[in-house]
Amino acid sequence: MSAPTISYENHRFPPQVIAHAVWLYFRFPLSLRLVEEMLLERGIVVSYETIRRWGRKFGAAYAKQLRRKRPSREDIWHLDEVVVSIGGRNHWLWRAVDKDGDVLDEIVQVRRDTKAAKRLLIRLLKKQGLAPKRIVTDKLRSYGAAKRDVMPAVEHRSHKGLNNRAENSLCRCENENE
Repeated sequence: MSAPTISYENHRFPPQVIAHAVWLYFRFPLSLRLVEEMLLERGIVVSYETIRRWGRKFGAAYAKQLRRKRPSREDIWHLDEVVVSIGGRNHWLWRAVDKDGDVLDEIVQVRRDTKAAKRLLIRLLKKQGLAPKRIVTDKLRSYGAAKRDVMPAVEHRSHKGLNNRAENSLCRCENENE
């Protein structure tokens, strides 16, 4: 059963304006009057009462569309680590990405060892609620040792070329920050 589409029929403003106003109101701790003021700065004259009505009418539907899919037993996690410099000292940014390229978790640690990999896996299990079908990593042996301790039943593939999803996700994140 597919979700019904949102109807903007009989609304004076385009759907993009309505969606942006509702998003601003629910995403950030802003009052209706502040959202009204922000839209006014962009040349859109709309009253705070209209924004309130939009929030009541469209808010639940937007939230339903934005909710992330539930973790399943068929998920595949791609894990990777990269060195980052913080305050002149090297640290390791450990990342987990799902098969769709969405970041599941990130953690910055001083070390690049089994204890650090184990900490990432434990955090992921707590956050996701259940273990994946498979994890894909680069050739770092710490992942295998940590996986044996934390989730021994999960399939582990360790190959440089297979982990491109996590590597690409990291590159996309760095390009957005530039």
